[in-house]
Amino acid sequence: MSADLSPVIAATTQWLLRSYPGTGGALDAALAEAQASQAVMVAAWLRYPTVSDAALVALVGPGGSARLDWLTGSDAAVADESDAGWRTWVDEVVASWAATLLTAPSLARDAVAALDTSDHTAGLVFDFRRLTDPGERDRRAAPLLRHPDLLAALAGLHRDSLVRRLRGEPADERARSGMR
Repeated sequence: MSADLSPVIAATTQWLLRSYPGTGGALDAALAEAQASQAVMVAAWLRYPTVSDAALVALVGPGGSARLDWLTGSDAAVADESDAGWRTWVDEVVASWAATLLTAPSLARDAVAALDTSDHTAGLVFDFRRLTDPGERDRRAAPLLRHPDLLAALAGLHRDSLVRRLRGEPADERARSGMR
């Protein structure tokens, strides 16, 4: 994992898991976390494909979870100030792209394939099978996290820019969103 993006990946994964929690015990929680983490990692590496991109987001910050919290109706439940620190590292576009990847297997496979040109994967081999080919146990462990209807609003925020990115077109999301 890129050290430069680890705060964004960790915070956005945490946000997804809190917003769309698993339903079972410890094994289900671990499987849900693995799926969310893989989706967020792929999304972050696509959004910030170069070392320079990662360094820039580390410098200016990704924007935080306020809009996402409002979108999911959890903004009232986020009054605890101990959450304030990590929530500033949540990236709205990465969360939206991850939600899209979790609910669209063909896009998830395309996204993983697109990582071949990423600075983050140079010379390394990654297994994103929990994201691209989840088994029945994975699906049962994270029913909310993979439910297309529940994630539709989140995925819809930036789905078009993900599709453009996967087609090799400029996503220009960073320019329009002020590098959120």
